[in-house]
Amino acid sequence: MPRMKGADLITEYLIDSGIPYVFGICGHGNVGMLDSLHAARDRIRLVSPRHEQVAAHMADAYFRVRHEAVATLTSCGPGSCNIVMPLATALADSSAMLAITANVPTSQFNRSPFQEINKHFQADFPNIIRPVVKRSFQPTRVDMLPLALRQATTAMLSGRPGPVNLDVPFNVFQEEDEVEVPPPAPRLNAQRSGAAPEEIAAALDMILAARRPVIFIGHGVTLSEAGPELTEFVHRLGIPVISSPNGMGALDMADPLSLGFIGRNGAYPANEAGRRADLVIAIGARFDDRSASSWLPGYSWNFPHSRLIHVDVDPAELGRNYPPDLGLLADARTFLRQLLAELERRGAKRDALSAWHADIRKWQADWDAFTRPNFDIHAAPIRPERIVADCQAVMPDDAILACDVGVNHNWYMQFWKARRPQTMLNSWGFSGMGFGTAGALGAKLAAPDRPVVAIAGDGCFTMVPHVLCTAVEYDIPVVWVIWNNFGWVSIRDIQLGMFGGRELGTMFHQGANNKPYNPDFAAWARATGVEALTVTKSEDFKGALAHAIAANKPFLIDAHVDAEIRPPATGAWELPPTPYKEPVFGKRFLPDAAPAK
Repeated sequence: MPRMKGADLITEYLIDSGIPYVFGICGHGNVGMLDSLHAARDRIRLVSPRHEQVAAHMADAYFRVRHEAVATLTSCGPGSCNIVMPLATALADSSAMLAITANVPTSQFNRSPFQEINKHFQADFPNIIRPVVKRSFQPTRVDMLPLALRQATTAMLSGRPGPVNLDVPFNVFQEEDEVEVPPPAPRLNAQRSGAAPEEIAAALDMILAARRPVIFIGHGVTLSEAGPELTEFVHRLGIPVISSPNGMGALDMADPLSLGFIGRNGAYPANEAGRRADLVIAIGARFDDRSASSWLPGYSWNFPHSRLIHVDVDPAELGRNYPPDLGLLADARTFLRQLLAELERRGAKRDALSAWHADIRKWQADWDAFTRPNFDIHAAPIRPERIVADCQAVMPDDAILACDVGVNHNWYMQFWKARRPQTMLNSWGFSGMGFGTAGALGAKLAAPDRPVVAIAGDGCFTMVPHVLCTAVEYDIPVVWVIWNNFGWVSIRDIQLGMFGGRELGTMFHQGANNKPYNPDFAAWARATGVEALTVTKSEDFKGALAHAIAANKPFLIDAHVDAEIRPPATGAWELPPTPYKEPVFGKRFLPDAAPAK
């Protein structure tokens, strides 16, 4: 076997695994790895943003767009601590990356050298990162690297994907040993699990017997790339589809059978269908509080009055919040293919769901009549609906929308129609601020021929504004739309609702005069070399966005959006012990009858 430095072994493994990028920040702990990447710079590219948080968000978004993982590289101590939040964001949303972190030399373990964490155990960064990764590995010799690399990347991409950590002491990057580069791990979806035949038969029996069925899809459907199978199945049986944000686009959301998102800020037809369904087929979805109206009966779902088939690759999700009538441990695409095959084998047909479809059409018409007029209103500051509508009109169907968290995200969850999978990127489970702002860079590197637009609140953007520098340095033509409402308005609204109209610390003011304050974002962008426009009138936004996309260069639009117009709640959200609000449109529905059989 050849003698290789640890860093060279890692680099060759990344290259053999088809990883084109390392998103990383230099530090004294990882200089040995940087030297190896320099030697291989014609085969793998280091992209160095100005903050480790951005590096990990970039890797997260890259995976969501391509379903291929990349690596991050951070140094020991604070550099690697800066990726804890974005790793939690990736873990919560089942997004894979290989987080390579540096540590102190093994000969200095437990002696408190510069940036060692050793209060309870030597070189203890893996214990910091453990809750936010699928697994952490700490090889302390070069000959331990081949096994650690293979196991780490296999864990990263198998089952429910997620981030994995490889923590490498300083000397292991530079020491040599006789080692071979291990074979790459199987790629995402190379290994799929299916349900037992009798489970598929039982599931289809329940589906064919249902009079008011709905399918609820989550990120598992997107990750398994099951869009074609889902589309075929719902069209054959006429079953409407409710989507979580990370499932959006697996079924074209312009399809009449697509009901949109469910929950407090969901679409009214989705909540009506969810709470009135006699059967829910949940595929790769996990019934979190925001998509289940905090599990309050009658607002989004009505279990056990509704029967539940729950399908997931992660056994921990089956029965976490609602005990299923039939729980299936299976890959989403495999499950749908098995259902289609069973349907074909039986030659089964079902009665048309005409009454159910008529109800749904009425709810869709009612929702459209309630919301549509607001989309046509021009105003200054701009109504939120205009931003959403103009983005929908300007952006092509394959464009990628990287949505940051906050009130802007609530509007896009409620009204955005993703036409294709992997085009609506959300930080859903952990809701990390900065995900959309920073992740857009990784999304663009993953899909260089497609427009990428980040929708970022002013609060999120000012957490990671150095993304502008990275875009210029590496010529990454992302468009940022800053949803500028001069505050953390989603939290302001919660505060006002809970505490009698009092507000503190959620709006941005200058000095004692209470005047709304934000930096001049367009001037800020231009100072970094990014072209920029400020838009205060809704008549100007559509043209500004079209111009920014056509420019094909880093571009920022500072759009001043009305903070006093809120997305209409159609479900509920409870933060105990505070009383929750009733829906603005629609109302709770509790069946009088016994649970469905």
